Amino acid sequence: MTSSVVESWTHIEAWLVANAPRTFAKLAPPADRAVIAAAEEALGLAFPPALTESLLRHDGTAYGVLLPPFWAMLGTQHIVDAWKRRTHIYEPEPSDTEPHDAESEYGPWWHRQWIPFAADGSGDYLVIDQRPTPKCGRIGDADHEDGCRFNPHPMWASLPELLDMTATALESGDLADCYERVVLDRELTWEF
Repeated sequence: MTSSVVESWTHIEAWLVANAPRTFAKLAPPADRAVIAAAEEALGLAFPPALTESLLRHDGTAYGVLLPPFWAMLGTQHIVDAWKRRTHIYEPEPSDTEPHDAESEYGPWWHRQWIPFAADGSGDYLVIDQRPTPKCGRIGDADHEDGCRFNPHPMWASLPELLDMTATALESGDLADCYERVVLDRELTWEF
């Protein structure tokens, strides 16, 4: 059974304090509910409850790697900025409503109903797919060159799954989607 977002954050924080305090120090304080509401209004999308819960715990990770293999979680304003940037670059024509099957493992380069929540520093984002399909809530890797890929690995099924599997990998030392946690100079990183 998947842990709740709050339970996963509790485990992640405890492990970071004990093993990677420099990464723990990069966790931002909680977001304000009014800031989250303003972000939702700016995007014209309601954030999924799991993303709101996560932002209310930590409003991003200040470009510190937390999620395997190299993802830093975005703060609320960075979510808005990334969404606007991608939407500005790729605004489909009205006739191009859905160039790819919404249930497919592969998506278009960008979609207005994706909410970016993590970045790799190279222009790529992890997104939560908010399109109204049976797979709503799944996570995709929106590559800045190749478009978006939705990994069928269970870790990418949802944000709660991703946080739960990250917490489990940190605590147990097990692999997270073939990546192993490593601590270098009191900071978390992941290796293949």
